[in-house]
Amino acid sequence: MSHSTLYITGAGVSAESGIPTFRGNDGFWTVGSANYTPQEMATRQMYLSHPDEFLLWYYQRFASYRHVQPNEVHHWLSDKNLITQNIDGLDGKAGNHTYIPIHGRLDKVSVLHEQGMPVSIEEAPWGDIDEFSEQSCEKVHLKATLLDAFCISRKTMTPEPMVSLKPFVLLFDEYYTELYRVREAEKRMQNAQRIVFIGTSFRVNITNIALQHAVATGAVIEVVDPDPVDIGIPVIAYHKMSAKEFIARDPA
Repeated sequence: MSHSTLYITGAGVSAESGIPTFRGNDGFWTVGSANYTPQEMATRQMYLSHPDEFLLWYYQRFASYRHVQPNEVHHWLSDKNLITQNIDGLDGKAGNHTYIPIHGRLDKVSVLHEQGMPVSIEEAPWGDIDEFSEQSCEKVHLKATLLDAFCISRKTMTPEPMVSLKPFVLLFDEYYTELYRVREAEKRMQNAQRIVFIGTSFRVNITNIALQHAVATGAVIEVVDPDPVDIGIPVIAYHKMSAKEFIARDPA
């Protein structure tokens, strides 16, 4: 695996696998719950204050996509130096064993902990929940099953530190910590001679951090997107094409 080029991918890469992008008309950030917007749902505060609503939304919006298979772009990236914003785990399924899922993975959980604490990452209990959801579509019962699976008391409705489970995903009101391998990610950015952004909207912090490192080190910056956003940095090379078109011509 060459470390001279670093690839940073976003939701556009997984779109061909059938996973909606986050900000398109059918995206996750345009579809909330009955009472809350996606930006309100995807927060640590919502998990702490309304864990049943949070887990139901997360399960319905994300967990159903964990059986999706990687597409040819994921397979092309399987031997690349890669950081992805996607939580779908498709890069791992495609065989990339060194990639950094900087926003977490939907098939993993951790115990609820104070941000920054070192904790282990475990398999998410989606299997048991799937079995139940096939038998009952009632939201009340599904919420109760989710609470039980994530070790949250139905009586108190309050997640308990170091006991309750929390999806391994970086939420809007959380920050990058070593659990998400942020130090390793920044080291890769600093060492890269070329950084290629594929399928990202540049609306998340990690892309801004990468751009800052690239400008500071003089790395070549490339953006792959059929309709790229003008970032305002004159040295960027824009490839107005899909990820699939790009991999067909990129020699790396």
